[in-house]
Amino acid sequence: MTVRFFSFGEDSMVDTFYAIGLVMRLCQSLSLLELLHIYVGIEPSHLLPRFLQLTERIIILFVVITSQEEVQEKYVVCVLFIFWNLLDMVRYTYSMLSVIGISYAILTWLSQTLWMPIYPLCVLAEAFAIYQSLPYFESFGTYSTKLPFDLAIYFPYVLKLYLMMLFIGMYFTYSHLYSERRDVLRIFPVKKKKV
Repeated sequence: MTVRFFSFGEDSMVDTFYAIGLVMRLCQSLSLLELLHIYVGIEPSHLLPRFLQLTERIIILFVVITSQEEVQEKYVVCVLFIFWNLLDMVRYTYSMLSVIGISYAILTWLSQTLWMPIYPLCVLAEAFAIYQSLPYFESFGTYSTKLPFDLAIYFPYVLKLYLMMLFIGMYFTYSHLYSERRDVLRIFPVKKKKV
C-alpha cells in the first residue's frame, strides 16, 4: 500500500477553476483597487504598466476563461493561476511592507527579480489560453454580434488581434519593470570583494 501525501494529478489540474475560480475572480476584481492606490499616491508606481497588467488578467480571466466552460478545464488555467498568485504574493507583500516603511533586502530583490522569468511565461500561458479558446468562440459564437448595415463583429478575430497586442504590451511592461528594477536595486549597496 502506497501512501501519497501530495497528489497533483490530472483531476486536480482540470478542477482548478471549479475549486478556486470564484476566489480568483474576486481577487482579480479587487486588484483593480491598485490602480486607485497608484492614482491617489498611496503606492508609488506608474499607472500605465500596472493598468496593462491588470487589464490583460481581467480579459483572460473574465472574457476567455469564465465565458467558455470548456476552457475552464484546460491545464493552462492551473498554470496561469499558479503564476499569477506567485507574482502577486511576493509583489503585494513587498508593496504592503513598503507602504508602512518596512524594507527587507531579500524581499526587495525577490519582488524586483521574480517577475523576470515568470511574467513572460504568464504572457505565453495567456496566449495559449486564448489559442485554446478560439475553437469554442468560433463554434458557439460567443460575443460575436451582427451590427446594422451588414456589419458584424466576429469575436475570434478580436481575440487574434488581442493576441498581437498582448505581446506588444508585454514588451512595454517588461521594459518598464526592468528599468524600475534597476532603479530600486541601485539603492541597495552590493558588497564587492577586494582582489
